[in-house]
Amino acid sequence: MVFLTVPYAEKDAAKALGARWNPTRKRWYVPDGVVKEPFAKWLDGAPGADAVPGKPGRVDSYQGKTVVGLHYVELEHDCNPMQACPRCAEQLASTPWAQAQANLRSLVGAMPGTSNK
Repeated sequence: MVFLTVPYAEKDAAKALGARWNPTRKRWYVPDGVVKEPFAKWLDGAPGADAVPGKPGRVDSYQGKTVVGLHYVELEHDCNPMQACPRCAEQLASTPWAQAQANLRSLVGAMPGTSNK
């Protein structure tokens, strides 16, 4: 779903092309599965228009934008980055993510009832 910026005077044109009205957000949108090219003039500046297909990360379905963390690193395989992985250790070691993980481990280790392993 991609939200549109449709002026009131053009709402009938957008509706005729297949756009739908979201009463909660009070915005017109293009439903999933509908070709978006006819709506190009209303896509600029609309939340969700800048979502990049295929970009890694999760998609915030409310905004339609791809969301990644500050220290996101795309790994070559599917593993848990919070646990030691010999395949990913070298790739993660040279990133700010490794320092953020070390800081998190030291904070958790300093909490009562936990150990810093």
